[in-house]
Amino acid sequence: MSPHLVTPAARTAVRVTTLRVDGLATDLCLPATPPGPHPAVLIRTPYDRRAHRAELRAWAARGFAAVAQDVRGRYGSEGDWRPYGDHEAADGASALRWIRGRVWSDGRIVASGASYGAFCALALPGADAVIAAVPALGLAETAREPTGPERLHARAGWWAAHGDRREPAARPGPVALDRLPVSGLLDLPAWPALWAASRRPLPAGDMPLLAVGGTRDAFAGDTVRLWRGWRGPARLLLGPWGHGLTADPAPEARPAHRLNLGSLYADWARAALAGSLQGHGATAALGDSDHWCVLDSCAGTRASYPPQPFGFDDPTRLRPLRGVEFVADPARPVRSDDLAVPDTAPADRCLLVGPPLPRPLDLLGPAEARLDATADTPSADWALRLTALTPDGHARPLATGVVRRSRPGPFTVPLGVLARRLDAGTRLRVEVAGHHFPAHARNPHTGENPVTATRLTASHRAVRLTGSRLLLPVAPRIRKADPRQEIPK
Repeated sequence: MSPHLVTPAARTAVRVTTLRVDGLATDLCLPATPPGPHPAVLIRTPYDRRAHRAELRAWAARGFAAVAQDVRGRYGSEGDWRPYGDHEAADGASALRWIRGRVWSDGRIVASGASYGAFCALALPGADAVIAAVPALGLAETAREPTGPERLHARAGWWAAHGDRREPAARPGPVALDRLPVSGLLDLPAWPALWAASRRPLPAGDMPLLAVGGTRDAFAGDTVRLWRGWRGPARLLLGPWGHGLTADPAPEARPAHRLNLGSLYADWARAALAGSLQGHGATAALGDSDHWCVLDSCAGTRASYPPQPFGFDDPTRLRPLRGVEFVADPARPVRSDDLAVPDTAPADRCLLVGPPLPRPLDLLGPAEARLDATADTPSADWALRLTALTPDGHARPLATGVVRRSRPGPFTVPLGVLARRLDAGTRLRVEVAGHHFPAHARNPHTGENPVTATRLTASHRAVRLTGSRLLLPVAPRIRKADPRQEIPK
């Protein structure tokens, strides 16, 4: 639920009371009538509980006792701020016990949160249902892609703003992301520890889960993996949004994609607490269309339709323009924040473009690339970027995947879940490069750890067109859906 989606009446209907629970600043908002007891929703956040007061009132207006709490060491809460520490589970358990001990509580609690708040919600032992939006699942999970490369730009920005402060910097200073070593970018004790952290098993509870993500969010893959691996009843909602969800719409978002997430969350919570949810279900917005669709090809079982190959050696699908052999130079990396393709010599990427689509194409489901490529260095990152070139000449990002390799042989580059409609006349562009900077740290190509390396060297690459291909989830038909009906059922 988001404050900008809360009705004016909900903002003033009920009063918010501030309390302290084990030294942690806690806001409480109870329904005006009836007196209760009520189910509760608990939000634990490092981003200021006071920013959730309109949201608490909206939950209360829908019959929930609503609680928001600053995590330890942030804003009004006592203690030291240690991001992703084990104390979040203990503090969350204490908050659950406190709620269940109140006369206004009927004992049923929904844990809810976004980003770091989703980590807190998932860490809660004993919640009856969980809403996890754009989940940042842990230190290692936020620091690196599952395929190895380090996420740089977003991590440096988050830690610069929040890493060692009770309250975030109003305007954090710029970080020189090209400075080496990466471990020395920020003067924070926890910054080097971020890169030494080990991945944990994905949370997989038995209670109902609602996972909410944006196809433009850096954690979209984590959102899908969380949903796919959940043991209990689980729903997945994917929209054409960034990390801010409906407050951060992508260019492909349409008016039909403007959901009232608050109302949807409350409807789902009622169904979850009533025990009426079964199995796994997923709904996704089809970007550049007016539709929401059932996304039944992501469940980890048989796809509803086979992925279609777009061979690098098939001129009816893709045609190489240049760079079948190219140089990946970390001193001049291919940039993640620029879709322009410079005409450089030597080539800095392999570039392929397809012919204009003869008819509209719906892409709905997981995509990947199979590459048969070589590098002359002991470690190599392979970044594949898929772009739609619209008939009016604009470049629109579709998907990106980055994989680290240290051995020869063909390999797969996951491209995440696509949910887009491409108009007739659109052309697909594929770039295969050695870097995706500054979204990801540069591989130095020396075999050293990219986090601690101080020396860079160029890498010579070659892509075998035969054996390399895209595998795209081309949907011959879509199953239209209304998320307001699909998610709570």
